[in-house]
Amino acid sequence: QLVESGGGDAQAGGSLALSCVASGRPLGGYMVAWFRQAPGKERELVASVTAGGTTNYAGAVGGRFTAARDNAKNTLYLQMNSVKPDDTAMYFCAAGATTSILPTSSLRRYGYWGQGTQVTVSS
Repeated sequence: QLVESGGGDAQAGGSLALSCVASGRPLGGYMVAWFRQAPGKERELVASVTAGGTTNYAGAVGGRFTAARDNAKNTLYLQMNSVKPDDTAMYFCAAGATTSILPTSSLRRYGYWGQGTQVTVSS
């Protein structure tokens, strides 16, 4: 089970910090990622973190968001800085296979999903 927290409201230019805690299984052996879905849009990859800690970011958030994992705490983090109204969405954490023919951006790669946490950025 994955449970996100930390969402809420922010002004443009502000910051938010999201967390995702896993229970029932260790995150250490999984690729983990943050996705987001805005109303009327498809769910899209925000950032991924390999089992070894290598991060990858979507172009729209690179340089503003930082993803990290703490395997000892079974937790995934997303630090969101300089947020924009376009960042408004439901944010989901996900865990999936470390090796796959599917790209990290594919929803089908991830077998475990959180319920989501809402982020709303106003101008």
